[in-house]
Amino acid sequence: MATNKAEQSPLRRGPNLKPVTYILLTLWALIVLFPFYWMLLSSLKSTAAYNAELTPSFFTLHPTLENYSAAFRSQDEPLGRYLLNTLIFTVITTASMMIVIVLAAFAFARLKFKGRNVLFALFLSLMMIPNELVIITNFVTVKTLGLTDDAGNAIRHFTGLILPSITSIFYIYLLKENFESIPEELYKAAKVDGTSDLKYLLKVMLPISRPTIVTIIILKVIECWNSYVWPRLITTKPQFFLVSNGIQNIRESGAGRDNVPAMMAAVVVVSVPLIVLFLLFRDKIMAGVSRGGTKG
Repeated sequence: MATNKAEQSPLRRGPNLKPVTYILLTLWALIVLFPFYWMLLSSLKSTAAYNAELTPSFFTLHPTLENYSAAFRSQDEPLGRYLLNTLIFTVITTASMMIVIVLAAFAFARLKFKGRNVLFALFLSLMMIPNELVIITNFVTVKTLGLTDDAGNAIRHFTGLILPSITSIFYIYLLKENFESIPEELYKAAKVDGTSDLKYLLKVMLPISRPTIVTIIILKVIECWNSYVWPRLITTKPQFFLVSNGIQNIRESGAGRDNVPAMMAAVVVVSVPLIVLFLLFRDKIMAGVSRGGTKG
């Protein structure tokens, strides 16, 4: 009985690289996760135990939650206030950006107007401008309009924080590609029935594009939560700090140097929401990105 030649030749099958792949992935996972483990471990050690260690200990037999309580009780570094500021900034910025990019993406994907392709190409070309130049321009503009925290006005200061972040060329492009993958016949049929553009957008395009929209929202929330350079540039008063600037301020102050476990507890509190958010929606993020980049 004849046998398959491919089965007879081990050279054609090639070596089995799965064990090597798993080993490398495991090592890489340990390298990536170790800083998080060390951060959590340090936050569970008492200050006395942490300071008494001559050599680093990779476990503790007497974990404590006192550091988390100390992180929130501090009057000099109000972690709760930092979290509230960041929550306000994140929610308003994300909501404002979604309104802007959804309308812009719909206009570029469905509306016919003169110079549409040229205008979109100019939009894409803005992505090649270095971010440092944009930050300088935005800072001069915000400073001229008096939207920094110099006056101590929370509304004006948050306006200065939010305005430069309410649009994203990349997200407009991603959503436009997703909108264009929806058959144009649906749009024409809706127009024949007398459906307005806004109603078609809300009732047809947004539900179909939900995976991509959810992905953009999650990525924007993570971006706002981790925002550091721009808030640091226009914020000088601690009562207006976001969590990233607050943690840096704790590290630079005596509190961060004298009580490292409490500082680590603050970092854990700031990091956990993003980690949980990503773990809950990781499938939607991957599906939304791949869907946004696929047409037809």
